[in-house]
Amino acid sequence: MSAKRAVVIDLKFERREIDAALRNAFQGRDVLRASDRDQDLSAAGYAIVWKPDADLFRRAPNLQVLFSGGAGVDHILAMPDLPDLPIVRFVDESLTTRMSEWVVLQCLSHLRQAPRYLKQQRERVWRELPQPEAKDLTVGVMGLGVLGQDSAIKLKMMGFDVVGWSRRKKELPGIETFDADGIDAFLSRTDILVGLLPLTPETRGLFNAALFSKLRKGGRLGAPVFINAGRGGSQVEADVLAALQEGTLGGASLDVFETEPLATDSPLWAMDNVIITPHAASASDAAALFRHAERQIDRIEAGQPLEHLVDRGTGY
Repeated sequence: MSAKRAVVIDLKFERREIDAALRNAFQGRDVLRASDRDQDLSAAGYAIVWKPDADLFRRAPNLQVLFSGGAGVDHILAMPDLPDLPIVRFVDESLTTRMSEWVVLQCLSHLRQAPRYLKQQRERVWRELPQPEAKDLTVGVMGLGVLGQDSAIKLKMMGFDVVGWSRRKKELPGIETFDADGIDAFLSRTDILVGLLPLTPETRGLFNAALFSKLRKGGRLGAPVFINAGRGGSQVEADVLAALQEGTLGGASLDVFETEPLATDSPLWAMDNVIITPHAASASDAAALFRHAERQIDRIEAGQPLEHLVDRGTGY
């Protein structure tokens, strides 16, 4: 047995991906699998989790730190009998880059009329569509954490006018930002709304009919576009669908949903102005996740403070 505290893995990822990443991770330290129901987890000091089993904390009563397998932590905070342990968010360049790539891709897709051109392709229609320039549109990014800030900066680099919103005021060079009191002013400026918010009591159901009605009307796209890669619980899907059907929204790109996977009978699947991805905008890379956890474990065992700690009061 290793003298170092063991790590328990409880990740609902592909088994092959986890196995490959573990070949070069946690050298000299026992790695335990929560999926092995006969495994004794009592020696584990650290847990790396994504949607962990409900009985994890009973099986591993001596944990010191929890590491989230993704940027979000609502899957941990919602667990019953959650012990009073430090929770560390996954913050890594790979995670950040993947998200900003997806956000930029979706904004460009709607700017350049990709959904309509794909429809024309299926129908074998040759017709050029009007397309504004990026500078003609304002992208409003809601949620200015690490992912939101990187996305806003890269959208600015692509030529979009960019504004940002967060509950507490954030400062970004060259980007106008708003706080909770300025949400209506922020929305009235926005042609493409990007949701990158954590799921908290304040953000649950925030993207609803009332909010969509406050987005800029008469912009160069004809109607505003909604893009969400934050959390499915932050959107009211019935309101998203109604807004798309009524023309309040001209299009959407959705990576997250209230219930996942998205039901096969959801009308969203068949809408020509909607792009759907299966919660894949910023899928965690297991190797990067384990490197992140190792760095933080080294810090705590060297008597240094942990980084990227979750504030349970705010939920992120």
